[in-house]
Amino acid sequence: MKISKHILFVIVISQFCCTSLWFAGNGVMNSLVETFNLQENALGYLTSAVQFGFIGGTLVFALFTIADRFSPSKVFFISAILGSVFNLTCIFSHQTLFSLMSLRFLTGFFLAGIYPVGMKIATDYYKKGLGKSLGYLVGALVIGTALPHLLKDVLVDYSWKSVLISTSVLAIFGGLIMLLFVKNGPYRKASKTLNLSVCYTVFKNVNFKKAAFGYFGHMWELYTFWAFVPILLSIYKDLHPEINFNIPILSFIIIAFGGFSCVFGGYISEKIGVQKTAYNFLFLSCICCLISPFAFQISNKYLFITFLIFWGMVVIADSPLFSTLVAQNAPVKDKGTALTIVNCIGYSITIISILTIDCLKTITNSNYIFMVLAIGPILGLIALKTKRSF
Repeated sequence: MKISKHILFVIVISQFCCTSLWFAGNGVMNSLVETFNLQENALGYLTSAVQFGFIGGTLVFALFTIADRFSPSKVFFISAILGSVFNLTCIFSHQTLFSLMSLRFLTGFFLAGIYPVGMKIATDYYKKGLGKSLGYLVGALVIGTALPHLLKDVLVDYSWKSVLISTSVLAIFGGLIMLLFVKNGPYRKASKTLNLSVCYTVFKNVNFKKAAFGYFGHMWELYTFWAFVPILLSIYKDLHPEINFNIPILSFIIIAFGGFSCVFGGYISEKIGVQKTAYNFLFLSCICCLISPFAFQISNKYLFITFLIFWGMVVIADSPLFSTLVAQNAPVKDKGTALTIVNCIGYSITIISILTIDCLKTITNSNYIFMVLAIGPILGLIALKTKRSF
């Protein structure tokens, strides 16, 4: 079946625009701390609030099989509008840590109707080359996630509020074009009834379980690395006072390069297989975690930045591949719910990881704490290491 070329393009652009909401708060974190007199540990709390919101949203979306029972494009559009509203509300005065956490939670809640639903829409259109298609989709997520860091630098002469305004406008645009140009896909099989047991029964499939556990290990590392990229750069600057660089721009570059590696990984997977490609990228990111404390001792800033860019590439390249394996091993009528519940559990794990590193950072100044990120990839590699191919 021939699919119009504009479909994937629209899905990718929509995903890019809408996922810019994700790290909008992190992009202006210093301004939020200063403007509303927050404590320095607000980074961990506000980042975790978005994750908690996403977890709550994915749980609700999965339990009520929303993406499988209703038009995914409409779900995507409504979620984009509501997510942008709560993101924008953060610019109002007299905010407290609690109010900001609440707004970031609600933003994360409706991101659950964007990221996994966007993948569901892609699976409704593409069977052959799904890994490549999801590579483009997750690549858009990565660049969208990095965008607030770039906007912070580009809009440096304007108020920090312009970053939140810009990301909200982009999200509305992304939701609108998804609604207008992407209808229900030819491979969509709607679920007619509410089945609360799907979230449990999908894990009875052994290959589905292996793919999901590999994804969970990957998630332990991913969002904590993203959240702490500016911190990693700051630590390096403190250790090497003679060195100077632009942290917002570098944060954008380090995270955004991962978008290109998602696409690259998708093409590689068509040559050597999805499972093997995912395993190799997870192994490389595990190595980066283990050697990260020693990277701070590199006196050449370009080598250090190159290391972070490489880490930023391998830490995310396996994400669309795990989503492909999950989708391929889930029942057709339950794909949306399967992707959503796996996202729910995966992002629950990111909360523990982010707060663990944040807590360790307050206890010790040792850079060895970042080796803790290797725990997830190691467990993920064990889950994937099987004689039986997916």
